[in-house]
Amino acid sequence: MAERAGYEVVIVGGGIAGASLAYFLAELGLGDVLILEREANLAVHSTGRSAATLSVIDEVPTLQEILIAAAPFLRSQPPGFSEHPVLRVTGAVNVFEEESWEKVRTTLPALAEQGLECQALTPTQCAARVPVVDPDTFAGGLFVPGDGRLDVHEILSSYYRRARAAGAELVLGAEVESFVVEAGRCVGVVVAGREVRARLVVDAAGAWAGVLARAAGAMDIPLRPHRRTIVTFPEPEGVDPSDWPFFASDAHHLYFAPEAGEMLLSPMDEDEMAPCDPKPDDEVIAAGLDRLSRLAPGLVPRTLKRRWSGLRTFSPDRVHVVGEDPTLPGFFWLAGQGGCGIESSPLIGGVAADLIVHGETRRFDAKRLAPDRFA
Repeated sequence: MAERAGYEVVIVGGGIAGASLAYFLAELGLGDVLILEREANLAVHSTGRSAATLSVIDEVPTLQEILIAAAPFLRSQPPGFSEHPVLRVTGAVNVFEEESWEKVRTTLPALAEQGLECQALTPTQCAARVPVVDPDTFAGGLFVPGDGRLDVHEILSSYYRRARAAGAELVLGAEVESFVVEAGRCVGVVVAGREVRARLVVDAAGAWAGVLARAAGAMDIPLRPHRRTIVTFPEPEGVDPSDWPFFASDAHHLYFAPEAGEMLLSPMDEDEMAPCDPKPDDEVIAAGLDRLSRLAPGLVPRTLKRRWSGLRTFSPDRVHVVGEDPTLPGFFWLAGQGGCGIESSPLIGGVAADLIVHGETRRFDAKRLAPDRFA
C-alpha cells in the first residue's frame, strides 16, 4: 500500500459494491479513492459465487424497481466500459403457483410503466420454452426477453479499469483493524498498524458489513447473511438445452439454466449464518433435487459435477442500505445487497457516488435506501 496518510474516500470491501462505487466516483471526477480488500484475491466471497444471472423479477417492490432501473446499463454498456459484452441474452422465465400468480398478474401494468418488457405465459407456453418442465405443476409465468447470463469477471474488472485509470488504488490482503473516530466523526481506518485518514469511510464489506459497523460505533442495523447454494451437473441425454432461458419456479423454490455445456441449479436455500466461508449442505441439495423431480423429472441428474455456496446479506426489509450513518458522520453504508448485488450495482453504485459527491441523487429515491429508516 502506498505510504499515503489520507484519501477523500476509503472503501472497505473490494467486491461488486466497492468496485461499482469506485467506478461511478471516477465518472463524477473523484479518483482520490482507496479500496481495501481483506482477501488476497478479488471475488473470493459473494461476488465470485453468484449465479451470474440478470433476472429482474423480484417479490420485493423496491428491489423490483431497482433491478429494472439498473438493467439497461448491463444490456447496453456505456462506450468503452468493457472489452467484451457483459450480458448474454437468453431471456428468463419465472413461474408461480396459483395464489402467487394471481398477485403477479396484477403487477403487469406497473411493470410496463417502469419500462420492463415482459410477457405473461400460460403453463403450456412456459413448457414450450423449456420442454422438460411439467406444466401441471404451476399456474403461469412471466417471460422477460432481455434477461440472461452475466459475465461477472468482465463487469468487476471493467469497474476497476475505469476507477484505477482515474487514480483509485486497490490494495489486496488489507484487513481493517479498527476505525479512527474523532469528535464523534469517523475520519479513517487502521490497516497493518497504520492510520489511513479519509473524508468518508465506506462500509462495502458484504456479509461482514454489520460487523464493521459495530466496530466503528455506527448504527447497529441487523444485517443477516444467508447461505445460497449452486450445483452443476451434466445436460440430460437426448436434449439440447443451449437455447433455454433461465428458469425459476416460485412453487418449487429453485432455479436452473444451461451453463457452458452443463446445467446449473440452485435449491434457493436461505439458511441464516454468521459471516463465514460457507460450505454446501448435502441435505439442502438433496431436497432441491427432490423438488426438481416434481417440476422436471427428466432433468434430475445421476451425478453432480460442482457445488458451491455463497452468502447473501439482507437488511430487515431486504432492501439495500446506502447512505451516511445518522449517528456516526463520516461512516457511509453500502451494504445489504441481498442476492442482487451484481444486477443492481449500476444503479446502487451510481446512487452512492452521487450522495458522496453531490449530497443528493436523481437516479432513485435515496430515502428508501437510507440507513436512518432503521433508526
